[in-house]
Amino acid sequence: MSDLNDISARTLKALVQEYERQLIESALEAAAGNQRRAAASLGVLPTTLHEKMKRLGLLRRSEPQPEALAV
Repeated sequence: MSDLNDISARTLKALVQEYERQLIESALEAAAGNQRRAAASLGVLPTTLHEKMKRLGLLRRSEPQPEALAV
């Protein structure tokens, strides 16, 4: 987290968002990226976690699937 002396220059909203981001990232890491398990560990619904991740820019775009090989 940021230096405590820096807090006075930041808004409550920014601090809460930073803390939420850290909590979500930690929960996702502990759940090996499984959003349902991460949501359960945070005590929120998976849809709530998804919306928070979207708002915080934490959603990863799925990688494009390789095209099927023509035989």
